[in-house]
Amino acid sequence: TAGSATPGHPEYGHTAGVETTTGPLGQGVANAVGLAMAQKHARALVAPQDPDNLFDTHVFVLAGDGCLQEGVSAEASSLAGHLQLSNLILIYDDNKISIDGSTDLSFSEDVSSRYRSYGWDVIEVNKLDNGDIDLAALDTALHKARTSQVKPTLIRMQTTIAWPAPSLQGSAKSHGSALGKDEVAATKAVLGLDPAVDFFVDEIALAHARQVSDRGAAAEADWRTRLAELRNNEPEAYQRFEQMQAAIDLSTAESLLPRWEAGTKVATRKASQAVLNALVPALPQMWGGSADLSESNGTLIEHSGSVSAQDWAARNIHFGIREHAMGAILNGITLHGLTKPFGGTFFVFSDYMRGSVRLAALMDVPSIFVWTHDSIGVGEDGPTHQPIEHVASLRAIPNFTVIRPADANEVAVTWREIIKRQEPVRSEEHTSELQSRETIS
Repeated sequence: TAGSATPGHPEYGHTAGVETTTGPLGQGVANAVGLAMAQKHARALVAPQDPDNLFDTHVFVLAGDGCLQEGVSAEASSLAGHLQLSNLILIYDDNKISIDGSTDLSFSEDVSSRYRSYGWDVIEVNKLDNGDIDLAALDTALHKARTSQVKPTLIRMQTTIAWPAPSLQGSAKSHGSALGKDEVAATKAVLGLDPAVDFFVDEIALAHARQVSDRGAAAEADWRTRLAELRNNEPEAYQRFEQMQAAIDLSTAESLLPRWEAGTKVATRKASQAVLNALVPALPQMWGGSADLSESNGTLIEHSGSVSAQDWAARNIHFGIREHAMGAILNGITLHGLTKPFGGTFFVFSDYMRGSVRLAALMDVPSIFVWTHDSIGVGEDGPTHQPIEHVASLRAIPNFTVIRPADANEVAVTWREIIKRQEPVRSEEHTSELQSRETIS
């Protein structure tokens, strides 16, 4: 129903505990890559040694066959392997069923081999002879995945969809439809429950489930205790943590903005790079890059190094030619809340990113997309690289701000406005404040 706290596709900011909106398949995988990258970057900036594991948490993502068929997950997983995101664990629900029927209709690749080629560890968990999940093997796999030091981990978990429904388990009919009264009754009988009881929750199961909040509260209290120890024992590291969380000093940032004499001829993308590099000293939270176009987009942060498995303190992210993954990864980093990412490509390739862009608008998160070369004057590359309708189509997305500066000084004002709207995400306060996203084109 409309407004439900538990819709089919849970939404960030609407339901407590939902970390991202991932209705479109594959987005969650790429969001998780962004979250894992943000965690690595935060640790490198704040407490590189991190003896108490304050900033060394794992990111878990649950994915299905459809998620791993989508191109965005392939792009993101490739980058995750390259960056050796050892804090990322992807649990793949391999039930071999999609809406049209068996995945054999269109999907017969060796997923395990594909992920090994990306540079991932792969652990395969077979289902039990009766079709149930092998929980003991899954638990062992999760413990092993947490010990990985140099690779992300894919846990390929065999399951039976709708197990143990006697007629519909393993069937596409159970993918997107309710089992129906008779099948539910029959399933209850298999499980030893009373088919005549419409709604029943075992007291033992309920008590066990409610332990989740108790464990979470204990983990939170433990983390805050260790954070206090960091403040007492490593004040410089704690100060860096405070700086990352602090609201941006707008007066300082504005004083750093370059200005140009009226009539100065400079490409807006070049002006953008000048503004970005002028602002960096006042913005320790900011990092980003482009989809293999940092020189063309003007997104290179000077003297800041390139993010790699060996250097997470660097501030230039090389996303590779993976525009859609870049957009979803930016959303994941933004959702992490401690840093402010941006990503750039040619304006015409905003088409490749549209799913992620729309989700940024839907979630109301302040992801920053920098798109350049948005003119019919881009002649030598032909009509495929001459955006005409793109500005209008992007402005049609509800809750999405598109700013198209006309000269260098308007570029500076654009970045100033973006910074003003970059309110910090304070996850520790469990807020869901609405924030705006920005685009420079």
